[in-house]
Amino acid sequence: MRHTVLLVALLGALIIVAAGVQAAPSASPRLPQPAIAFLKAPAAGDSALTELLGRPDWQLLSEETPNFGYVTDHYWYRIPVDSEPGNHVLEISYPQLDYVGFYLIADGEPVQTVKTGDHLPFSQRPLSHPSFLIPYTTDPGVNYEILLSVQTSGAHQVPIRLWEQNALFDALTTEDRLHSLYYGILITTIFFNLFIFLALREATYLFYVLSTFSYLFLMATLRGVTFQVFWPDNPWLHNQTMLIAVPMAVLFALLFARSFLRLRDTAPRTDLLLMFFSGLSLLAILGTFVLEYNASIKSSVTLALPGFLFLFIIGPVQWLKRNPQAGYFTAAWGLLILGTMLTASNKYGLLPTNWLTTYGMQVGSALEAILLTIALAKRLYNEREDRLHAREAELRAMAARRSAELRLMDQALHDPLTGLPNRTSFEMVINDLITRIPDHRYAIAVIHLNNLQAITKTLGHRNTDRLIELAATRYHSIVREVPGVQAMETTAQRSVYLASLETGTFGFVVDATLLSTAPRAIIQGLDELREPIDYLGMQLPLDPQIGTAIYPEHAQDTNSLIRRAHIAQDSNEARDRGLAYYQPTRDSYSADRLTLASELRQALQNNELVLHLQPKLSLAPHAVVGLEALIRWPRRKSAIGADKVIAIAEQTGLIKPLTRWVLEQSLELRTQLLELGWSLSISVNISPNNLREPDFPMFVQQLMSRYHNHRGALTLEVTETSMMQDPANSLKALNSLHSAGFPVSIDDFGSGYSSLSYIKQLPASEIKIDRSLITDIATHPGDRVIVQTTIDMCHSLGYKVVAEGVEDEDTAALLETMGCDMIQGYWLTPPLPIDEMLVWLTTGRPLSNTSRKIG
Repeated sequence: MRHTVLLVALLGALIIVAAGVQAAPSASPRLPQPAIAFLKAPAAGDSALTELLGRPDWQLLSEETPNFGYVTDHYWYRIPVDSEPGNHVLEISYPQLDYVGFYLIADGEPVQTVKTGDHLPFSQRPLSHPSFLIPYTTDPGVNYEILLSVQTSGAHQVPIRLWEQNALFDALTTEDRLHSLYYGILITTIFFNLFIFLALREATYLFYVLSTFSYLFLMATLRGVTFQVFWPDNPWLHNQTMLIAVPMAVLFALLFARSFLRLRDTAPRTDLLLMFFSGLSLLAILGTFVLEYNASIKSSVTLALPGFLFLFIIGPVQWLKRNPQAGYFTAAWGLLILGTMLTASNKYGLLPTNWLTTYGMQVGSALEAILLTIALAKRLYNEREDRLHAREAELRAMAARRSAELRLMDQALHDPLTGLPNRTSFEMVINDLITRIPDHRYAIAVIHLNNLQAITKTLGHRNTDRLIELAATRYHSIVREVPGVQAMETTAQRSVYLASLETGTFGFVVDATLLSTAPRAIIQGLDELREPIDYLGMQLPLDPQIGTAIYPEHAQDTNSLIRRAHIAQDSNEARDRGLAYYQPTRDSYSADRLTLASELRQALQNNELVLHLQPKLSLAPHAVVGLEALIRWPRRKSAIGADKVIAIAEQTGLIKPLTRWVLEQSLELRTQLLELGWSLSISVNISPNNLREPDFPMFVQQLMSRYHNHRGALTLEVTETSMMQDPANSLKALNSLHSAGFPVSIDDFGSGYSSLSYIKQLPASEIKIDRSLITDIATHPGDRVIVQTTIDMCHSLGYKVVAEGVEDEDTAALLETMGCDMIQGYWLTPPLPIDEMLVWLTTGRPLSNTSRKIG
């Protein structure tokens, strides 16, 4: 609305100024407009003027200003001079006339001759002004008249005015002010939009600058200002630029409209038509250099009218299509086209010459420039507002996205149940600590709730979740009092020291150096952690176990530190004491173990394992009564003990195929012994994992069906400790094997703890006392008492007794006096391959009746 008000105000100002200009000459002592007669006749010399004046075919003009349109004929004009004596000026206010001849006739004789025109240098004009101004002087008592000879290749219009000299100068000053206002408007518009273009680099503003400049150039050329100012001595250049100015204005107007209305995107077909008119305008510019002047100016004006009309039509069409810029465009080009058509129609002689037809193009282009500048300013403002709104929307979207990312990050770094930092946060904190202070010692601790599964089965998952929340709160309050504890995260509200690694598992980090100086704090923290939690009126023990790994002693990367803390909390020491530190020697999950398991699997497949045999000597007859099969891995580069092989097999599930291979190989070895006349029993160690296999008793029975002559000669050894891991299933499996005729021996007796009542239930026929009790009986009376008591107890229960680990003759003799039944150990021989064992059986140490040979 404010732009419309501004436009109306500017239009009113121009009309007032124009009215003032028009009124100024009327108010001034301009000479009365005489009746002008005209004659179409060829040019004539001074001597023929009298004859020309006497011709009878002179005609009076029907209008005030001669206007014959685009003709090339030569016209004479006869103007009577009826004025007071003095200095006067004849004004022809149309500067595009090729030739003008002025003759002042006094009493029938020529007294003053002036020849000028825009095909002659500007310096030949009597007065320096774009219009033709010819001064003359009249004396009293003399009858004067003026003859004008005019010929031009363009529009033939001769607006003639007779002036008192001083009055003319006043009128021209006022008119020049109006033109200065017009030029000022266009120049301001040009520079304003040029600065915008230089700032934004948007083609629309450049095209508008070129379009406005072309109108300014056209108006200045038509008025003759460029001839006067820029090339006064070059009439050809003046006429050539006048020819170029019209199609150039059309060309840049079309290009501006195309860019301003965005026709390429909004109206592709209209855009093609506009480009067609642009091509015609370019051809018109090129034609000015080859066409004759009159043909060129006619073609330029002819092309300009439909081009401008086309621009006027596309404005309303785009407006109806809701193009936001089309309203301003329609109004602006409507004003320009109206003024241009008035001026062009006047050039063709269709309209009479007056102020409106003379200055219509200037007024229309000025109003068009103002309105389009307002439109571009509004467009710039709208684009700025749109960018601001878009930026604000983008900022809001970025803020929302950032908020969502923070929520997702918070969810990704926190446990949903407890709200504590999760495993990822825990790892990040450890990484940060060991990166920032790599020479510092840190203890990475893991707390696992062992009793959680039983509670879940009893109370359900929801109650378990609530219990975990309570445990998290309580453990956090305990951990934060530990000396040297490191914060997992710190906010304005609080610091968090405990992380939730997974369901029922928590973690924290402590400065190991400070922690080692406060042993009482560790004990107090352990006691508090072990206390049951009051929930639903019940005291629920969670049985927490803590495992700890120290940086950098146990590992130097986060993943290994956490993994080894988990290994420590899962150890027997953690189960017994509640707290355990990682010990590499007890790590059954190390990378070396994984490699060893892979090698063991391959060794089983490639039959790289062998069995060595160690004899059992009966002390009563001093004879070898049996052999124990012990696994060996001779092809491995580095030696590995049988206990370690068995442990790896149990951890990786290889114990099942390994035990079956040992049983088959043992029977194959006994077959060889029988063939050579050695009828000795063979003992094989059985893992507790084998006793939990449902098909193990069936497998052993099927195996014996293939080796039926070995029935009763294959003894299955199970350790005391292994049976106590799953007493019920172990007892069931052993009873099944005993019923099938397989002797059972209890190995490593005395190395662990077991129930004597449970031992009594086992279908065993033999007890093997562990080497830890045998080694020092010769020097430690206490050990002798224990061994003697064990032998007596086993005999009273009906078991035969085997002493393992006999390393010397004194121990063997002492055991014999104690009543031990059999011995086994390196005093006899280390475990030997079958070939070496056969040699030993044949040529062994010289004991009386050390062997029994069939036959």
